[in-house]
Amino acid sequence: MSSLKIISYNVNGIRSALSKGLSNWIEDNDYDIILFQEIKADLTSIPYEIFEHLGYQHTWFPAQKKGYSGVGAIYKGTVDQIIHGMNIDEYDAEGRLMRLDFGNFTIINSYFPSGSSGDIRQDVKMKYLDSFYDYIQDLKKTRPNILVSGDYNICHHSIDIHDPKGNKNSSGFLPEERAWMSKYFAHGFVDTFRYFNQDPNHYSWWSYRAGARSKNKGWRIDYHAVTEPITPFLKSADIFPMVVHSDHCPIFIEIDKAII
Repeated sequence: MSSLKIISYNVNGIRSALSKGLSNWIEDNDYDIILFQEIKADLTSIPYEIFEHLGYQHTWFPAQKKGYSGVGAIYKGTVDQIIHGMNIDEYDAEGRLMRLDFGNFTIINSYFPSGSSGDIRQDVKMKYLDSFYDYIQDLKKTRPNILVSGDYNICHHSIDIHDPKGNKNSSGFLPEERAWMSKYFAHGFVDTFRYFNQDPNHYSWWSYRAGARSKNKGWRIDYHAVTEPITPFLKSADIFPMVVHSDHCPIFIEIDKAII
């Protein structure tokens, strides 16, 4: 196969998503790497055998708090190095980030904090954004080919949210969050979905309230972002809103394997 097909998916509980048919969906497709966020499971409660039966190797970085946060990845082939965390205790305790190196290609899988529960968590979110920015800019010096996938919990532009005026004071669309995204994309990273698609009404998360998903009243808060040297190797990017195992949907990217 000449390309890597990669999924990022906030599953809002890995066991919950599996109970809604996630393994059948994985089996019916042929993705090389699937990155999960918000697994909400510890190492003793993840049904590894399901993924092994499907032909995948796997790695998991749960939060210390039970039933909360955490990231995981399943993959085919050989990974050269896996690093859990960014060496900052506050975030590593919440299972926020993992790194996988495949040859010259590095994947970062991150579940960025949400600030929607109040000011304390919003402050944590903004601190994480600053810490992550420093982390990724430093990593880029030695690992120039990076894909940063996951739930960023931020809509960048008005096109990325169904009601920009009504949500102008909502966490996930605050001016300071959007300014961080602009800085991030101005300093070496590319929003791969927008690289291919400039159309409105494409979202990756919908509230469970008021039939938001059926009305497509959503937010695009999940991203595959690549460093600029990867852009010549991009083949496609997409969002799969019809895949329903979570309040998020999977996002897809295809990259030429020559990047490795």
